[in-house]
Amino acid sequence: MASSVPGPRPLPESRYDLSTYWGRIRHCAEISDPSMLLTTSKDLDAARQVIEAYRNHEIEAPTPAFWKAKKQLDSTVHPDTGETVLLPFRMSCCVLSNLVVTAGMLTPGLGTAGTIFWQWANQSLNVAVNSANANKSHRLTTTQLVTNYSAAVIASCGVAMGLNGLVPKLTNISANTRLILGRLVPFAAVVSAGIVNVFLMRGNEIRKGIAVSDENGDVIGNSKKAALIAVGETALSRIINATPIMVIPPLLLVKLQKGLLKNKSMGIQTAVNIGIIAVTSFAVLPAALGVFPQRQSIHVNKLEPEFHRAKDRDGKPVTKVYFNRGI
Repeated sequence: MASSVPGPRPLPESRYDLSTYWGRIRHCAEISDPSMLLTTSKDLDAARQVIEAYRNHEIEAPTPAFWKAKKQLDSTVHPDTGETVLLPFRMSCCVLSNLVVTAGMLTPGLGTAGTIFWQWANQSLNVAVNSANANKSHRLTTTQLVTNYSAAVIASCGVAMGLNGLVPKLTNISANTRLILGRLVPFAAVVSAGIVNVFLMRGNEIRKGIAVSDENGDVIGNSKKAALIAVGETALSRIINATPIMVIPPLLLVKLQKGLLKNKSMGIQTAVNIGIIAVTSFAVLPAALGVFPQRQSIHVNKLEPEFHRAKDRDGKPVTKVYFNRGI
């Protein structure tokens, strides 16, 4: 993010009003814009120069070049480290990275091996995205990373296999209802494992706290309460994001298979399924990311006692602090 570029002058958070949900949706649409995947290292260097010039008062007011530079950095660079996030794990690549995996999980008639494979693939991608975009106040060790990854895979596969075995035994409901419930098994597995995934992958943040800063961007300490808010909201946003993507396509496909797609080849049905997933994902991702602000603020009285009397660089009392929620 552009906030990783140092300078005495604070940056405007966005060209949009982030106090409103619509403003956050428009902002998140910029961050998740797939065209940002074309941003090169040279583009990022030029963008950093523009942002640095603004932060040092060499540019007095935001210009179109400033907003373009900020968009490039916000969608490509980690806000805490200033490092470039690996391309497949950037939010601008989120839909494209998840497209094949989601289509695989929602393929009708998956057997045991297929279910386990696609749940494993999904959790592997989730772990990579979580790790690449998490708040970097505390990094996970390799042992912690492997343990958390294993737990998430076991949770997703366990829920999927358990429900796949349970649904056919529900004989007191209609065959159509069993069909629909069977198509929603991946949703239940993804949501359950997603919550486990986020809390395990970011457990260090909850145990040790995350960095909180004043309005000047100066870090004044680590807060466990801020970490719990950050991780909890991230988990909830994952559920909000997964719900329409994992519910709308399978239900719509059931209806289409009884009409337009009846007797069509598996190739055509798969192509339609991928198309539905892609359209739903592009429409939903900004809405899900925008539910909670990326850069959160909180009154110091809601944090640990050591923050209640904090002062900024000028000796003035700090009443509100800010932290990166992570994605």
